[in-house]
Parts: sequence; C-alpha cells; structure tokens
Amino acid sequence: MKKIFLAFLMVFLFQTPANAADKVRIAYSAGTGSIIFPLAHKKGFLKAEGIDGEVIRMTGNVPIAALVSGEIDYHTTPGTSVRAAIQGLPLRVVAAYGEGGSWVLVSRTNIKSVPELKGKVIAVGNPGSGPDTNGRIIVKHFGLEPDRDVKFVAAAEGLPEGRVVRVQQGLVDATVVPIPADLSAKKLGLNVIGRSYEFYKPTTFGLVTTTRKIREKRDEVKRMIVAGIKASRYIRSNRDASVQSLMELFRTDREAAAATYEYLSKTLNDDGSPTENGFRLLIEDMKESVKVSRAVSFGEVSDFSILREAQKEMGIK
Repeated sequence: MKKIFLAFLMVFLFQTPANAADKVRIAYSAGTGSIIFPLAHKKGFLKAEGIDGEVIRMTGNVPIAALVSGEIDYHTTPGTSVRAAIQGLPLRVVAAYGEGGSWVLVSRTNIKSVPELKGKVIAVGNPGSGPDTNGRIIVKHFGLEPDRDVKFVAAAEGLPEGRVVRVQQGLVDATVVPIPADLSAKKLGLNVIGRSYEFYKPTTFGLVTTTRKIREKRDEVKRMIVAGIKASRYIRSNRDASVQSLMELFRTDREAAAATYEYLSKTLNDDGSPTENGFRLLIEDMKESVKVSRAVSFGEVSDFSILREAQKEMGIK
C-alpha cells in the first residue's frame, strides 16, 4: 500500500508542473490595437497556449518601468518600448500585429483646420508617447513645425477622456486621442482636424518583452506570439463578434465599437510580421523623439527569431 501511495505521489509531483499554465501579466494601453491580448484572454487563445494571463491597462511610460522591474511580463505597444530600447533598456519587440496610427487630432470649436493651430497649445501624454509622436507628425504633415509653430504640453490627465475635457473647457486648444475617442469629442462639439492613419503607417500593434524573458522563457514567448496571431486572425474574420467584444472590453457603445473595428480591420495582419517600411518608420520616429542621430538596427530594438519559429510551426511561412 505504501508503494502504491508513493507511486501516485511521484506522478503528481512530476506531472503537475508540466500541466500548469504559465502565469503572466500583460499590459495594454488605451489604443485600439490593445484589444488583441484582452481578446486573446477572453476567447481562450492564451489558455489554449498554456498561458494563465492577467491583462492590465497601463498608459504612458508606466509599462516600461513595470517591464524592467519585472512587475509585468509583456507590453502591447511597440512605440514607447522601441524608444526605451534605443535608450539602452533591455526591451525587444517580438511580434507586430498591424500598422497605421490610430490617433486623431481634435480641436476647439473655433479651430477648423490644422494650420489654424499655429501659435496654439496641444495637450498630449508623456514625451515620445503615442499622442505626442502622432500629434507632431500630423502638424508637420500640414506644414507646421512642432515646438516652434505649435506648443506641445504633457497633460496631467493620463487618459484621453481627461485631455478632451481640457479642450472642451478651453484650457488647451487641441489634443490627440485614439479612435474611437474622436466620436465622443465630436459629440461634445469639438472638431476632428487630422487623422494620422491616413498618411502615417508605422508598426503600431505588437508584443514586447525583456531580453531576459527571451533568453530564459523562449517557449513562453512563442506561445504568447501564437495567441496574438490567433486573436488578430479572429478579429479580421469575425466582425460582429469582435464588435461585441470591443463593446464589452472597453465598455463602449456599438457605434464606437463599430468605428474601432473598421479601423482595425484595415490595419491588422494575420501573421505577426511587421513590414520593413513600417518598422523602420517606427524606429526613425522614436530616434527623433529622443534626439538620437546614430543608426539603429532592427536587432537593437527587436528579436523576431521566435516569431519565425512560431510561424513555421503554424505553417504560415
């Protein structure tokens, strides 16, 4: 009897770790592409890959500090992560699920075009964040020079909703918000005067982790990449269900969710690969934001070797 008990005990001890899901914490931002991993969690794509994921909304540069300190395991916004990697932090983009800026420039009711912002103030997030970077790109596209013709200020409110309120109250002249916050802004009487996705297509959605995670948990990273690919494919192929998920995940109405879906359906890919032009554009924009003039290689800010392994196993490439 004792031998039988020991045999069962050994089976339990050796099998439980193998079957246990990896517990990971995934940060997502206020941007529309952040639906990928919340949806991967909701629809069971993470669980199917042996990942016990906790998805946490974080904005600005907070996820960067959390990644480096080990408080979270993954982040879904390549922009701020590439910027940090250029500055020497041990972060790498390991997959890219789409490209095309989702940010729009909204202004006070008396300002109806971007050129009218000359001499005015635009509220954005932290330097190098999505609102800051895209706001500068939009005004440059329309002939204004950032910091000379237009003043950019970091808003105390980290979320888009807070910045929109500042514009409505007349505390600033404009702000940059992600789709579908532009719908809410318009309902408040504000004007949408610039959309970055119409002319700016950098790598936008992705998966970021630390060099240590890549070195020590390579298989976990691969399974995370696969879950992201599955979620991206699901979104592209299932409009109604995805709109419903957007409504639930971001607590928004159908109109806003549908507008978000239309944007995502045009920008998401189905294999997790960035285009060379899109990723290079992202790097160059981040270089400019930190005043770096030296050449930055893809390998300095990304590691797509695990992505290629995942694609091969999935029969993609």
